[in-house]
Amino acid sequence: MTTLVAAIRPDDWNFPLLLHVFGAMVLVGAVTAAAASSLAAAGSGDPIRLRRFAFRTLLIVGLPAYVVMRIGAEWLYSKEFGDTDDDPAWIGIGYITADIGAVLFLIALACAGVASWKSKDGLGKASGVIVAIALVGWLVAVWAMGAKPS
Repeated sequence: MTTLVAAIRPDDWNFPLLLHVFGAMVLVGAVTAAAASSLAAAGSGDPIRLRRFAFRTLLIVGLPAYVVMRIGAEWLYSKEFGDTDDDPAWIGIGYITADIGAVLFLIALACAGVASWKSKDGLGKASGVIVAIALVGWLVAVWAMGAKPS
């Protein structure tokens, strides 16, 4: 009985993998901070400051992190799988959560922008809920990338 302990990947895959993982980590952190501050804004003493923080976190940190994550993912995919049509299940999970999460992220970003500009409590809460839903999807993707279900 043979057991595979570790798979060796070529060295030229390391930088795209680093970009992908780094972008994903920063994205999850930014979205967590933005969701928490958006949802906590209504009950705080200074809701405008928390709404602005959520918007700026999504815009300045989250959006570039998403772009870096996707660039790293596509670069790594082209090196590892190339033109094959037989992708593992975890690749499909990653694509689905990234694409749906991007739509939810952009909607939440727009809601957070309007909420911070016009002082709208409802849009701030909506932004927090929407970005929290995207966060749950991305945490499923983190599990899929780590567990690699077939």
